[in-house]
Amino acid sequence: MPELQPVSDATFDHGLRRQAIVRAILTDIFHGKYRAGQRLVTEALANRFGVSHTPIREALIELGGSGVVNLLPNRGAVVRKVTARDVREVLQVRKVLECEAVRGAARRADRTKAEAISTEIRALAESAPGPAAVVQARELDNTLHGFICASCGNGFLQSELARLRTLYQAFRDVTWDLEEARSDFHRIGVEAGEHLAITAALLARDARAAVRAMTAHIRSGVTYWLQVSANLDEGS
Repeated sequence: MPELQPVSDATFDHGLRRQAIVRAILTDIFHGKYRAGQRLVTEALANRFGVSHTPIREALIELGGSGVVNLLPNRGAVVRKVTARDVREVLQVRKVLECEAVRGAARRADRTKAEAISTEIRALAESAPGPAAVVQARELDNTLHGFICASCGNGFLQSELARLRTLYQAFRDVTWDLEEARSDFHRIGVEAGEHLAITAALLARDARAAVRAMTAHIRSGVTYWLQVSANLDEGS
């Protein structure tokens, strides 16, 4: 896994700085670098990322809201144990939100943009598997789900998806890291097929088909996302 780069106050604006810190801490938790019950010390994290205490505190509050960290009186932020049940519950919530988003997007999404995304996904499916393809798969996953969110026509739903996006992406990225470490790249083709089913439904303006395709996509992820909790159990 590539070494995480320092996050500096000078490099990012306020929101991006906080999100980069949240993403880095989540990745470390899901890789087992921070263990259940371990305190996340504000000063140590501020030194690590080269930022003031303010974005660290905000990041820890966001992590507390995601359920990965407990904010305890007199102890501060403490890492929770992530279980298979937690992963399933996160995916259950994601399915509800993403299916509602894709239902709205099927009626409103820009067809030209949907076709462009579909073309990129098809090219990925036909490319040689390997680390470079994993990077592209992550980017296309961000692009497709971001496009669906932006096209759903519901501002509150967009806010909820944005609030949980970092958690979803951290789960996804760690499972990719685990698969890449085993030189197992078959998920690229599987996910590309799922994404193509979603874009086909968007292009057809078929809300029911879009919801079915998104449901299948989220359910398929259960097998892979559960590797996160298994990875943590092995490192306990």
